[in-house]
Amino acid sequence: WKQAAIGRIINGRQTITGYFIEPRELPSNNGRNQLAGVDFRYDAPNEDFLGFTYINVLRSESPYIRAAPGGTGEPTIISDGRDQTNVVNLYFRGSRDAGPLRNWFITGDVAYQWNNRINMSAWAARGQIGYKFADTPWTPTLIYTAKYFSGDNPDTPKLERFDPLYYEGSPGIWATGAESSMVFINTNVKALEFSGAVQPSQKITVTLRYSYIAAAQLDSPLQFGQATRFVRTPSGYNLVDGVTRSHLSDDFFLEYNQILTSNMFLTIGLAASFPGAGIKAAIPGKAPTWTGAFANVVINF
Repeated sequence: WKQAAIGRIINGRQTITGYFIEPRELPSNNGRNQLAGVDFRYDAPNEDFLGFTYINVLRSESPYIRAAPGGTGEPTIISDGRDQTNVVNLYFRGSRDAGPLRNWFITGDVAYQWNNRINMSAWAARGQIGYKFADTPWTPTLIYTAKYFSGDNPDTPKLERFDPLYYEGSPGIWATGAESSMVFINTNVKALEFSGAVQPSQKITVTLRYSYIAAAQLDSPLQFGQATRFVRTPSGYNLVDGVTRSHLSDDFFLEYNQILTSNMFLTIGLAASFPGAGIKAAIPGKAPTWTGAFANVVINF
């Protein structure tokens, strides 16, 4: 952050946090953003929690993009669209240490955004359920996650496109897929994700993730307006945006994590994203498969 101020009050398991943040942005794309907010959170003894956050964008020159009426034509750029946007977010994690639901856990997030200045109303949600085989060798964990981030409906005058702001970017939390997350940021997208993890030892974890990723709203901008193109119709060519079929990609991510020392960690990842029907129909020729790999060592001082 370019500037950040955080104040926190802790009373037992209850925490109130107030903050002001100004991101350090690239000079070529400086939206001059400033945000402030407050978070109320309760942490249970078993790592469960319940929280509520309010965020207000104090100042911003970052634009928003609106779908063309009816989904046909050039999308509209709303200058300073993020300025004065408000966000509320309810989040939780729940689990049981005993009884028939032992080893099960659920997490959830619901966020709502509005901006009366530009007639904006958008929302997002994430639900996750998992089970840990605590008494099985390698303690396998299976997790199912559903995510939804609203897109702009081209048939309404309201702006329904969700603004992801600044979110935790790992695939296990908020990123939508691995390779796909580089293109389909958390707006106008929905995903079903399955993951399985094993721990051969206390220092090693291996995780395989699969994500089915689709557009939340057809004929509406993806990311910052990708897939804007001309299409042939019986009456000639029309300019359209977004996709006409929802399936965007199938994303696979294999991740290896190892604790090398008390302050050194190794992560190795392999990923592939296969194009769905929406992508195949939006580009000429054969749609490519995106692949990637990385190795990362983190040292904490």
